[in-house]
Amino acid sequence: MPHTLAEKIIAARSGERIDGPGQIVRCPVSLVLANDITAPLAIKSFRAMGAKQVFDRDRVALVCDHFTPNKDIASAEQVKVVREFARDMGLTHYYEGGDAGVEHALLPELGLVGPGEVVVGADSHTCTYGGLGAFATGMGSTDIAFAMALGETWFKVPATLRVDISGRLEPFVGAKDLILEVIGRIGVAGALYKALEFGGPVVDRMPVEGRMTMANMAIEAGAKVGLFAADDKTLAYCREAGRLGDMPLAPDPAAVYEQRMELDAGGMGPRVACPHLPENVRPVEDLAGTKIDQVVIGSCTNGRISDLRQAAALLKGRKVDKDVRLIVLPATPGVWRQALAEGLLAVFMDAGAVVGPPTCGPCLGGHMGILAGGERALATTNRNFKGRMGSLESEVYLAGPAVAAASAVAGEIIHPANLA
Repeated sequence: MPHTLAEKIIAARSGERIDGPGQIVRCPVSLVLANDITAPLAIKSFRAMGAKQVFDRDRVALVCDHFTPNKDIASAEQVKVVREFARDMGLTHYYEGGDAGVEHALLPELGLVGPGEVVVGADSHTCTYGGLGAFATGMGSTDIAFAMALGETWFKVPATLRVDISGRLEPFVGAKDLILEVIGRIGVAGALYKALEFGGPVVDRMPVEGRMTMANMAIEAGAKVGLFAADDKTLAYCREAGRLGDMPLAPDPAAVYEQRMELDAGGMGPRVACPHLPENVRPVEDLAGTKIDQVVIGSCTNGRISDLRQAAALLKGRKVDKDVRLIVLPATPGVWRQALAEGLLAVFMDAGAVVGPPTCGPCLGGHMGILAGGERALATTNRNFKGRMGSLESEVYLAGPAVAAASAVAGEIIHPANLA
């Protein structure tokens, strides 16, 4: 039987015959992960079930990234629980302080995830690794506790929505704009418990970092996973991260899809998601003149080096508007060092930005950029729910790094091409 990417990965990993969507499958996992918010809950469940050791100390990763550095006593206590568990279990992959970065940027950079693997994490944006051809999905902390102990979990094989993207992209249009357009068309429940499988000429040309941006936001359409084929670009990225032996991965030509979507992105301009849902997507031109108080460039969606380069290109020689706070958070220590070496951090600081450590920080309303009532932010993050970045009376708009950087200078939402 011909398989979609999701079916092919689950079949190979589980060793079971997959006959189609809806089938329940027990499946060994390649990696289990959690962070400083979700790991303590998983650890509590792990202890309660009587488990004494994780299934493999090399295949459980704990990353303290949401409140790094600790913002208060409560967050410090959370991290202490995670740190002590990692020490007790002898975990190889525990990351805190100067070693930590935003987990979904850090783990690919370290070569811990790759094509054909099954990854489960106590964080909804675990689906990011689908940009590398991994079946990666978020789960609750209790399920993660069992996966840490047993090294396996179960899935209902998802139906697949195939999205083919064609056309020649306009300047300043990138992966973030494309995934916002998809979510805007199908809605936040448009791919509920489905696999979103991306392909087409635009995807073939897309860098791996862009694919991870799109896979990251599959969950914002309700998807179980977001998946890209593993091609030569994928394998080159994995080799650079120190992985050897990864193989190409593609869906079967005769794979059966529940639904197909064709997106001609030719002539499409940048997109912005308006409050308070990622599906509330409009062309940037429709929002021209919308005043903003804060801009955040970073997160597991758009905090990689390619994102920072795009932002710096627009900020170089310019100043951030006096009424705007620009916060730049490179996603990992590696990205931070590379941005420093390339002079990007100097560009940001010369423009008047605050450059912070690798952290999720303001994305979840954690710290380092909380909004007051009545304030409005434009962010390269992935969610804009009511109160997401602070006050319930604040607003968050989502966009790519080009729109974010240009808008920080203009003091209002603007098309980068219109920046003076």
